[in-house]
Amino acid sequence: MRGHPRRLLLRFGALGAAGALGALFPAPPAHAPDTSFVALRRRWLAVTAGVAFDPAAEPYRTRLARLGAQAAGYRDTMAPADGWLWPDQAFPSFVATPTRLRAMARAHVLPGTGLTGDAALAAAVAAGIDHYRARVYSADADEVGNWWHWRIGVPRALLDAALLIGPHLTARQRAGLRDAVDRFVPESVLGSYTGTSTAANRVDLCTVMLLRAMLDDDHGKAALAAAALAPVFPLVSQGDGFYRDGSFIQHTTIPYQGAYGVTLLTGLATLFSVLRGSPWQVADRRVFDAVERSFAPFVHDGFVMDLVRGRSIARQAFGDHRKGREIAAAILQLAESAPAAERSRWQAMVKGWAVRDTVQPMLPAAERSDLAFHARLAAILDDESIPAAAEPAGHRLMTMSARAVHRRPGWCAALSMASHRVGHYEYGNGENLRGWHTGSGMLYWWAEGHGDHYSDAFWATADPYRLPGTTVSTLRLPDGAGGSWGDTCPPGRWVGGATDGEYATVGQHLNGLESTLEAFKTWVFLDDAIVCLGAGITASDGVPVETIVDNRRTTAPLTVERGWAHLAGHGGYVLPGGPVLRTLRAARTAETVTRDYVTLWLDHGTDPEGAGYVYLLMPGASRAATRARAADPGWARVLSNTAGRQGVQVPALGLTAVNFWREGSAGPLAASAPCAVLVRERGDGTATVTVADPRRALDGLTVTWDRPVRRVLRGHHLLERAGTGARLTLGFGRLADEEGASHTVTVRL
Repeated sequence: MRGHPRRLLLRFGALGAAGALGALFPAPPAHAPDTSFVALRRRWLAVTAGVAFDPAAEPYRTRLARLGAQAAGYRDTMAPADGWLWPDQAFPSFVATPTRLRAMARAHVLPGTGLTGDAALAAAVAAGIDHYRARVYSADADEVGNWWHWRIGVPRALLDAALLIGPHLTARQRAGLRDAVDRFVPESVLGSYTGTSTAANRVDLCTVMLLRAMLDDDHGKAALAAAALAPVFPLVSQGDGFYRDGSFIQHTTIPYQGAYGVTLLTGLATLFSVLRGSPWQVADRRVFDAVERSFAPFVHDGFVMDLVRGRSIARQAFGDHRKGREIAAAILQLAESAPAAERSRWQAMVKGWAVRDTVQPMLPAAERSDLAFHARLAAILDDESIPAAAEPAGHRLMTMSARAVHRRPGWCAALSMASHRVGHYEYGNGENLRGWHTGSGMLYWWAEGHGDHYSDAFWATADPYRLPGTTVSTLRLPDGAGGSWGDTCPPGRWVGGATDGEYATVGQHLNGLESTLEAFKTWVFLDDAIVCLGAGITASDGVPVETIVDNRRTTAPLTVERGWAHLAGHGGYVLPGGPVLRTLRAARTAETVTRDYVTLWLDHGTDPEGAGYVYLLMPGASRAATRARAADPGWARVLSNTAGRQGVQVPALGLTAVNFWREGSAGPLAASAPCAVLVRERGDGTATVTVADPRRALDGLTVTWDRPVRRVLRGHHLLERAGTGARLTLGFGRLADEEGASHTVTVRL
């Protein structure tokens, strides 16, 4: 089918396919059919079970036959008893048992499974649902364990299976399931936007409520399911949800585009499609903005960066690529409800991801997991009128989630920090027990061909005390240190920086997790390098403190010379002043998995007082380029590297960047209060001055640049006064309300 999938999509569109299966998917027999719900149930099948393809064409024919064989196996091995439905899945079996029942139900309704319309299979599903409901998910059961299983996971799977088999569920069985769902998912869970009923969880709860409405043609519950989505769409300034700068937070303190955010986007894409044209159609389209503002910045060559995946980094290998596919699938589905301009951009963006993901090629992987996504993706890959969009060069700084992403031709970097509002890491449900230092300035980076670097058992085998870019006390920590569910926020407020969209100066006032460590860390993101500064590194834990220059999963040759080092096939490191660079080449094993690492670090000694460092990271650089940069001490000049101010000047780029931890001056720049300042002199006689208040605390700020300036060409709504002449003086008004955003003024030199 690879030749003409787009035409097949048009021929076997969602509504047409659902209509063709109408005989398998009628209204419940307990009452006269409600045409709104008949259409809604058929659309649910079309959207979620996946029939937007030709079932007789490959790879769909083989995949559907495999689903049928799997369902037959489940049917044949079902052996109901008080303690299980299948002997290998003892109750409560919150995931496996409902998932098997849903797979059987899908085999019943989908064409080409060999069991399509099989009444005996549907009866087995009905009996299985009722058996599980009576012994585990009953209306009088006590909710034990994770609330999510009772309110989202189990009811979603059971209701889905029940709806797919339709009239094969008896009135008694339907009533039992209805009563159980109403017990654990009452309408009151959607009454207020708090606790576990926010963001992604809210979308899931609304989906369950909609399925419950479809079970009994309940107009009130359907209306509630649609209306209760409303709090998900507005931007927030605290807690869970989307922020103005693109941040997405779940569990109050954890950036989560790559896990809960995927769930939210997928759920909304599904609900938009299912409800389109119904009495409960969702009118709010603000989620469309989040595609490019919140999700796309963290997808690189088809995978989701781990710094927005929370505790899920500790799950299966290549989970970042799987989540990347899920985001791509949600975007293509949402595109069907979007205006033409967005739809075109999104298709080109996803096509670019698919073309560049050579680690786990997206189309074959989709064939194994999501046939509807496979059909959509195959269509855009075969459509020559849709370009494959390139990676967008530039910098995205999301202060409200303490995250930054920097893209340049040939490489990409991302920075994970922690603050008084963003946790060091999240531990929960026994997952991510040793993610302690992922918020201590972890600097991820990818050059060409590095798409599997953090995917292939990195989190299982990497030394958790030596994550790249971090400054850490080597004090041994217990598993789950700091508390569960992201309750690991340090007191530091100065976390963020200033960016003009191309370059950036980013900083973190670091406080160690369950440690006395304090440090001031700055990263200046440039064309071919990142300048990394550390100052005021102080601790009294009685153990050494280290800054991890890098920790690469590789067996590549390492060259170390005075003032620089180079890791073949990866990149270079320049260390002005020639500090001692410690190195270690070691294999690390977790259970049966072994990976090789090269670790580079700076040892600040035991209980340092005011230690510091300066180094340049050059992703993808050759050995010759690294050596040449090390031999050019004037390429970047450090203006200050103290606990008061950190800044550099790069004459070749016309750039001056300073993070002011306190008021004062550094080189030609001065500030009246803590802030970040980035100055760019352009080749046309103009310059830009970009400022930000990462602490979100300033009622006023004065920045001075000791440079003759003729006039201000483009001001800013917060710019209250400007003095030109022998030097530039800019006075800004209330920055505290700007959520750490960057503000740029353009001047004529």
